[in-house]
Amino acid sequence: MPHIKTSKKSLPVSTLLDIKSQKCGLRHTVYSVSGNEYTGEWQNNKKHGKGTQVWKKSGAIYNGEWKFGKRDGHGTYSVLLPESKAYARKYCGGWRNGKKHGYGTYFYNNSSLYEGEWSEDQRSGWGRMYYENGNIYEGEWMKDKNHGHGIIRFSNGNWYEGTWQDGKKNGNGKFYYSDKGQLYVGFWVAGVAKCGTLTDFGRDEAPAPAKYPIPKVKHCHRL
Repeated sequence: MPHIKTSKKSLPVSTLLDIKSQKCGLRHTVYSVSGNEYTGEWQNNKKHGKGTQVWKKSGAIYNGEWKFGKRDGHGTYSVLLPESKAYARKYCGGWRNGKKHGYGTYFYNNSSLYEGEWSEDQRSGWGRMYYENGNIYEGEWMKDKNHGHGIIRFSNGNWYEGTWQDGKKNGNGKFYYSDKGQLYVGFWVAGVAKCGTLTDFGRDEAPAPAKYPIPKVKHCHRL
């Protein structure tokens, strides 16, 4: 059977248009059917390299790196505030396969802020969380919860340092009562202190210390 050479001229018009529309390299703004717009680099018809995407429905914008059509590398995601029509930065940092991954900073709707490591869109690894009420947690995370070793400093001056599991104090730890100048060293289970020793610690500087210094007392609850 003889080989038939097909030229582009003999191809259907729809196929020719498809070949022409194949996006590769640097392009100007391209609009999708949904109205979203992307300005940046392409490879094999997919967003690849550096580019900016604007979502029409939400008004959100992403500016950063892409790989094979997904946010991947370093980038910043911002949302449009409906009342002021201004943009507010939500996340700045690493991405992988379209999700927050690596080191990054996330700004919550209130004044809370997280800076640290991410995995699959969740806080995982080491990170520091600034809560709206003034508390600050610094330590390990897993699947969006305090997990591992960490310290939380409360806005009233109290602090806890020790191990955590699924967002709760769990295992060995120390809790400092700044108002009384007392330190509790003990063992926690699911956020509840079960067994430990309470001693004076910084009592002379405490604003409301107990009338008399306390002896070392071991206090235990049944598990």
